[in-house]
Amino acid sequence: MFLENLGIDALDPLRVGRFWEAALGTTTLTAEPDILETRLQIAGEAYLDLCFARVPERNEAPQRLHLDLRGGAEQAEIAQRLRGLGADDLDIGQGAVPWTVLADVEGGAFCVMEEREAYAGTGPLAALPLDSAEPERDAEFWGWLSGWVEAPGVAPRTLRHPSLRGPLLELCREPAPKRAEAKNPIHLDVRLEAGDDADEIAAGIARRGGREMHPDWGILPWRVFQDPSGNDFCVLPAPAAAP
Repeated sequence: MFLENLGIDALDPLRVGRFWEAALGTTTLTAEPDILETRLQIAGEAYLDLCFARVPERNEAPQRLHLDLRGGAEQAEIAQRLRGLGADDLDIGQGAVPWTVLADVEGGAFCVMEEREAYAGTGPLAALPLDSAEPERDAEFWGWLSGWVEAPGVAPRTLRHPSLRGPLLELCREPAPKRAEAKNPIHLDVRLEAGDDADEIAAGIARRGGREMHPDWGILPWRVFQDPSGNDFCVLPAPAAAP
């Protein structure tokens, strides 16, 4: 299994998806009124897809996962380019910080980061900070689940694709516990591979402190879980074998 997607709630998937394609330089996979999927290459055949799926109303739950864009020496120019694409400056109480906080075209918060040594080789998406009640525990959980490995960083624990390219997954101490009923506006998706047993993976998730959820969303081809800190994620089925 491997980390495949960022699932992002959207009122207008085409509008917000096109914003992020322009921001990150990704490649369109699917563009339909209810979903836009776009691919960020990591290294070789490795990738991370951003999947913008339509929701009926804005998700007001706190963002426990967000995107940090690489800015570095061009931080101000990149932030200004993003404003030209429709982003707005956003005050979330950050105070005087070296990064720039913006809102995308649907109000989702993200940051344009200052220069950091840990961002070498990330490409335009520097990091994915994820709220965690216990970063040490959750890094072990996500390392097992995603196949990503320990990497240098400024968060309590940091994971990265085994190529050591692409964005960092930063396990950051949460400012407040996850509300059990609140669905994350942005979540991670893991894809099974041929030979993976979905029930065995579900049992492994439970042994490591996660739990399976059973939302009333009708029949789905994937299974919905929460990590030990309550962060939502999906386990997607293995691709169908070619005929």
